[in-house]
Amino acid sequence: MRILGLGVDLADIDRVEHVLGRYPRFAERCFTDHEREYASKFAKPARRYAARFAGKEAVMKSLGTGWRRLRWTEVEITGGGKPTVRLYGNAASRAGMLGVTEVLVTITHTDTTALVMAVAVGEH
Repeated sequence: MRILGLGVDLADIDRVEHVLGRYPRFAERCFTDHEREYASKFAKPARRYAARFAGKEAVMKSLGTGWRRLRWTEVEITGGGKPTVRLYGNAASRAGMLGVTEVLVTITHTDTTALVMAVAVGEH
């Protein structure tokens, strides 16, 4: 297996919480049903949303693109146990074009910040 791309991103939890409160459709536009259901299980869902938001950005970077070329919901970061990445639409096509067979992610938080690193791997 070979590393084909690397991405990292940081999200401010308070900022994500503010955006969620001010723009209720933000969650629907940026997060999949699975991600919203997962975050809603916690007393402080903004912490999970921030981690997923940073995760999406990190994954997009690992694929050599940014959020302007992919939709937020084309990258899904699962919750509960080891986080995994699911790609849909253009994100899945981009991964296929690059020979990416899996994107690995790791998530960590403090009280104020979520950090995610993504590694795109494949056989070539």
